Amino acid sequence: MKLFLDTEFNGFNGRLISMALVPEDKTKPEFYVELEIRDQLHPWVRDNVVPHLVLNPCSYNEFQNKLANYLWDTGECTIVADWPDDIRHFCESLITGPGMMISFMHNVKFELDLGIEYVSLVPHNALHDARAIRDFYIKREANNEIQ
Repeated sequence: MKLFLDTEFNGFNGRLISMALVPEDKTKPEFYVELEIRDQLHPWVRDNVVPHLVLNPCSYNEFQNKLANYLWDTGECTIVADWPDDIRHFCESLITGPGMMISFMHNVKFELDLGIEYVSLVPHNALHDARAIRDFYIKREANNEIQ
């Protein structure tokens, strides 16, 4: 199964603010979590990301538990992202300590697709952006099969 990933974070090299994983199959559940913001917000993030948050944040440990459960239920998957930092934040989220990671017992592959051009219904909201990434990807793949 393909999962389309988007994240929001607090400026360049900033902490993760939210993460969304949207399955290719629209009948499957989506994953969206917002994290507690502990740092001073980058002005661009304050003006462009925060207004689109649901504002139901959780701790980083709660986030990792939710992510582990989602991945466990999903099974083997390919994570598709349009930006390297999204994959970096996803991978960092798997790490719980020195030599330790969340347990989900399935293979995860990654696809960095820099050719994704999407328009989100709610720009700079990870869930809406991940949906738009999925929709663009599926439409492009369908068009390639027709040709």
